[in-house]
Amino acid sequence: MVPDSHLCCGSAGTYSILEPQLSQRLLKNKVAALESGAPEVVATANIGCLTHIQSGTAINVKHWINVLDEKLI
Repeated sequence: MVPDSHLCCGSAGTYSILEPQLSQRLLKNKVAALESGAPEVVATANIGCLTHIQSGTAINVKHWINVLDEKLI
């Protein structure tokens, strides 16, 4: 389970553009929480979150549909 999984990654539409410092702080916290479980991949349903989180980690971040598709192949 991801600590503080309910908290935003800081992307939130134009939020990352209009509030870059706060957005980066939220991203740092989200990435730390995600990385704490040492996952091989992070799955998300939101393309904004996907691109924002991917910018802050070396862990592969994918849309959940792509993860499912890879498992079905």
